[in-house]
Amino acid sequence: MPRLELGVNIDHVATLRQARYATMPEGRNVEPDLSAAAAVCERAGATSITIHLRADRRHIQDRDVLRLRESLMTKMNLEMGNTPEILAIALRVLPEDVCLVPENRREVTTEGGLDASRNFKQLEPTVRRLQAAGIHVSLFIEPDPEQIESASRLKADAIELHTGAFANAEGEEQEGELQRLTGAARFAQNFGLRVNAGHGINYVNVARILEIPHLRELNIGHAIVSRALFTGLETAVRDMVAAIRKYPGNDDLL
Repeated sequence: MPRLELGVNIDHVATLRQARYATMPEGRNVEPDLSAAAAVCERAGATSITIHLRADRRHIQDRDVLRLRESLMTKMNLEMGNTPEILAIALRVLPEDVCLVPENRREVTTEGGLDASRNFKQLEPTVRRLQAAGIHVSLFIEPDPEQIESASRLKADAIELHTGAFANAEGEEQEGELQRLTGAARFAQNFGLRVNAGHGINYVNVARILEIPHLRELNIGHAIVSRALFTGLETAVRDMVAAIRKYPGNDDLL
């Protein structure tokens, strides 16, 4: 089996910066520096860096995308809503991966999966344009067969299963959500889709996430940045890399 990789979402490093420096020009006193944070994550074992360029620019800024494109040693996974403005930036920057996500200005964080079925006609030209530029396209969706079928019909390269409902559930409800994710991963594998997962995964519940078959990448941000406050970012990333080493096929993961 392919090894399970870790993508680190550094949006909330930018959130901390924006809390103080949102109205100030970039300069040597503006911190924390996203390029430095990304470099630490890569050194600690992350195989990709995830950033979400939102329409309201609440954390990641356009200049962050450009700087990271130049400095990353691994790959960039750009999360984005399906809007002409953000699409134009993606086509200019050319990240290795794009993950299309739903976006609501009132939400604190992404609250659910993209409805690929209802928005099929709007998504299709975006997927085509990104792929024509050599970008691998993923859809952030609920673990639902209809959504997976739509992702396949859109000819997406991958899906990212929304694990938020699992992360927020307890007891039997959580077991039910885990079974949904397991079934969805198996269903997606039948379509030849790469299966990633993300949202709400932390150092405790990741052990259950590892029960889901066919996973290729976990994208984790908040839990890692939170732990970094106490351990430092490099240790926080290394701790998560160590946690996912138990996944089948990960004996060679450093």
